[in-house]
Amino acid sequence: MSELDLHWEDEERPRHHGRRRASEAQGKKNKKGRGGRTFLAFFLILVVFGGLALGVYVGIDKVKDMFSAPDYNGGGTGEVTVEILQGQLAAQIADTLQQKDVVKSAKAFVEAAKNDDRSRKLQPGFYNLRKQMKATAALTLLLDPKSRLINKVTLPEGLTWQETFKKLEEITKIPYADFENAAKDPKALGVGDVWYTRQDGKPRDPGIEGFLFPATYDFPPNVDAAGILKLIVARFNQEVEKIDFVNTVQSALHISPYEALVASSIAQVEGLDKDQAGIVRVLYNRVYTGKFPCNCLQVDSTVNYYLKITNKGAKPSTELLNSEIHNRNNPYNTHDFPGMPRGPISNPGTSALSAAMNPPKHDFFYFLAIDTQGNTAYAKTYKEFQALWDQAQKNGVK
Repeated sequence: MSELDLHWEDEERPRHHGRRRASEAQGKKNKKGRGGRTFLAFFLILVVFGGLALGVYVGIDKVKDMFSAPDYNGGGTGEVTVEILQGQLAAQIADTLQQKDVVKSAKAFVEAAKNDDRSRKLQPGFYNLRKQMKATAALTLLLDPKSRLINKVTLPEGLTWQETFKKLEEITKIPYADFENAAKDPKALGVGDVWYTRQDGKPRDPGIEGFLFPATYDFPPNVDAAGILKLIVARFNQEVEKIDFVNTVQSALHISPYEALVASSIAQVEGLDKDQAGIVRVLYNRVYTGKFPCNCLQVDSTVNYYLKITNKGAKPSTELLNSEIHNRNNPYNTHDFPGMPRGPISNPGTSALSAAMNPPKHDFFYFLAIDTQGNTAYAKTYKEFQALWDQAQKNGVK
């Protein structure tokens, strides 16, 4: 390029007449050489501009990426399972899709979601998608209910382990017996050692009751019974850790976590959420203060629990037989044996667990449902309890 500059300088410089002939002669003499330089300059121009063109051609995709997100074309191929978690943002979902090679770039999916109001209706769960899909096609498939692998199960508070397994069998189509077999080893499912100790010296129920935390679950596809129970127990562990259940009952109440779990399971089936803490205090007053006959709970819910798990069916308290209430072969008999029963009688939720941790301080020893809405009333003496019972019957309580 420097030679070209010099050449055009010679063409522009003024010439003197006295030297014109000599210059022309010299020009004729060097005509061939001058043409060589011109050709070289032209060649260099072609090389330079050709290189620029090549650079533009090679870098065009990179330039495009600066203004638009890389995206696949078409509906994709194959099959891949993707999980969308509760509360995930579009960017987080997009990252998952890119990692699974569903979309070419997370940015493409985010743009597709922004441009489609339906994306706000995207539900958590597992989906059958394809690899290398156009972002808009992937979003459309995620919004299609047929793409979602329905394995959602809602476990209400207060179910027994039997009722829980029946519910799981109904939704997942996994045989009830598979859950029974998996539940034979609670430790393998995640139940920790802290739940295997009692301070009252009574034997502990070896089963899974109490640890099947009530919640809504969306289980992964192809999971077996053991895998499902592990997820449920893991949720229980997360919840008790979140509310600091173990440390609180040990330090504040000076009882074992397992005994508090038993109390919460009774409160779960005996009263409304708002009344569970007061019910727990009655249970603790009966068992731990030494001021109630035989330190026995004397609650009918434990009798009914035994009837349920032995396939006899629960009954209203007024219909329970004396032989059922005082059955000494019933390990959950709380009318004749002191202390908490051998294990939980239901699977309590957060409200009942919290109630077992922080019961109010009062000296009531009796409680009962005072109306058909399930509201609880309390009494200090049996005479007061009888008066409340008469009122409850007038209110239609059976």
